[in-house]
Amino acid sequence: MTPPGATPIENIRNLTLVGPAAAGKTTLAEALLQHTGAIGAAGSVERGTTVSDHDPLEIKTQHSLQSAVMHARHGGCLIHLIDTPGLPDFIGQSLAALEAVETAAIVISAAAGIEPMARRMMEYAAERQLDRLIIVNKIDAEGADLPALLADIQATFGKECLPLNLPDAGASQVVDCFYNRAGHSDFGAVDDAHRALVEQVVEVDAAFVERYLNDGDIDPDELHAPLAQALREGHLIPVCFVSARTGAGMGELLDVIARLLPNPTEGNPPDFLNGEGDTAQAMRASPDAAAHVLAHVFKLSVDPYVGKLGFVRVHQGTITPGTQLYVGDGRKPFKVGHLYLQQGKNHVELAGAGPGAICVIGKVDELHFDAVLHDAAEDNHIHLRPLPLPVPVHGIAIAPKRRGDEQRMWEIMNKLVAEDPCLLIEHVPATNETIARGLGELHLRVLLERLREVYKFEVDTRAPRIAYRETITRGAAAQYRHKKQSGGAGQFGEVHLRIEPLPRGAGFEFVDQVKGGTIPGQFMPAVEKGVREALTEGVIAGYPVQDVRVIVYDGKHHAVDSKEVAFVTAGKKAFQAAIREAGPVVLEPIARMQVSAPEGAMGAITGDLSARRGVVSGTDSDRLGQLTVTGEAPLAELTDYQSRLNAMTAGQGSYALALSHYEVVPPGVQQQLVGQHKVQDE
Repeated sequence: MTPPGATPIENIRNLTLVGPAAAGKTTLAEALLQHTGAIGAAGSVERGTTVSDHDPLEIKTQHSLQSAVMHARHGGCLIHLIDTPGLPDFIGQSLAALEAVETAAIVISAAAGIEPMARRMMEYAAERQLDRLIIVNKIDAEGADLPALLADIQATFGKECLPLNLPDAGASQVVDCFYNRAGHSDFGAVDDAHRALVEQVVEVDAAFVERYLNDGDIDPDELHAPLAQALREGHLIPVCFVSARTGAGMGELLDVIARLLPNPTEGNPPDFLNGEGDTAQAMRASPDAAAHVLAHVFKLSVDPYVGKLGFVRVHQGTITPGTQLYVGDGRKPFKVGHLYLQQGKNHVELAGAGPGAICVIGKVDELHFDAVLHDAAEDNHIHLRPLPLPVPVHGIAIAPKRRGDEQRMWEIMNKLVAEDPCLLIEHVPATNETIARGLGELHLRVLLERLREVYKFEVDTRAPRIAYRETITRGAAAQYRHKKQSGGAGQFGEVHLRIEPLPRGAGFEFVDQVKGGTIPGQFMPAVEKGVREALTEGVIAGYPVQDVRVIVYDGKHHAVDSKEVAFVTAGKKAFQAAIREAGPVVLEPIARMQVSAPEGAMGAITGDLSARRGVVSGTDSDRLGQLTVTGEAPLAELTDYQSRLNAMTAGQGSYALALSHYEVVPPGVQQQLVGQHKVQDE
């Protein structure tokens, strides 16, 4: 049963526009809204008047920087449309939008051809088992070779990519190939394209194959069920030709969306998991308006004036104002105040949202990205299969310009991080820095502009420090006597200790082997405290010491003058003296790397990694021409890697880092670090 005020599920279409920057996704969304009457006139990216690019920074850069949710009505259907960024630094917004839809529409520019971002989004959509539609935009572009582009699409993505319509009259219009088998197009006779489509669709159903062989053709109106199956299975990836600028093909594209694309009951439902870890059980939501509510927060917006807005896809049950919902495994429910249907930055009040709906819930502090909302306490362990989000590795150290503003900086940064699943802020104890991490320089530049423009907050930035470490290569022994006499009670403590190297990554061990009470037991914690102070401060280059065992085996005390402070100092100085005799070395963090880029960049990438003291351990490529290089390199050599990777791959490369282990730095690097430490001490 459809809830009051909600659109029946069979009349809902959900799709997201994904693909490279400058393919025309935002202009296409604008043309679709205008063609359906949702807006009176199409806005312009250049003038900053589009529905989806409403953010001041989007208007300034003339690029989408976050996903935008819109809606239109056509052919009796409510179409939820999500426009997404095409810049690789903002791919997290595009991936999150895939969680809300049945269909991913990959937009390709006829002028630019198949770009790496189109390949990546096609691959991600296939992994999530979404129906896929290819929209070739800018068919009126000067010099565009559309037959050659269609051949490239089929060579890259498979022969299952077949045109539902074809350009006609010099790409000034398009002609349908599915329902229409007569006539001509710029590609030649329509009948060939029609026949290829029908043959591809009927292949999924043996009964239709037999009918087709007997009758020679089948009425396309009878093919809805096998068409839906072919789309679900990826057996058919339709191709549509349009020009958002001239309007060519816009009506035909809307007809395809309304008549041929799946409603929420016909697409592949997302994989929910009930439980945690290895014991989690796969489950699927039921598109039943009367069932328990299961809804997913796929986007979060934190407005300084409006507050937190959660963009929600309802998978099961019905949400209305007043509904009590839990957030994930939270035990305290919240009451839905207002429910909205979104149109860019504007919204319309909704009376109810049933399965398949995309809506907005406002002003609920507990909401967070990727949360599952539900109305039954027993559903608190249900969550979606995690998204394969790229790891933010490009970092800058930030600090407020004004002292005392640290708390406010963290509050603002947490709001910005909440909006973007690929932004991260962390405090690094090893260097005592606050690090903001993103997917690239542009990602972080936009973050800093948002801090300045939206929140009026200024920060200082610099490259993050490298978390070097110190260790020893052999055993050594030392002793130190701390004696201080300045009238009245004095200070006395003497410590004898040995140090030994431990395996890499073992940390620190403190061993008490004192016999005969030469150091009374109550002073041994003070000796350890002194040693730990030296561990933290470092000895030769000012970096923390690790992988060392300290054995205190003897010492002396004074019945009157021995105090804790004396043994703290003696322990620290004895340890420092022993370190200097134990072959001290500086260790550097080695990062495990995975670099993804077009195949043609392989030589440049592997050569560059070698120049950075890196080691390539493997390479792999897929059928879409994407290369994955795995290896290791010193973290200190990767501070500018994003810029270099952009140069080698024309901005189409990405990489992920994870700390692997620590290794001894080359002698020249150690000499430099030790020298810098001496200068600082002086």
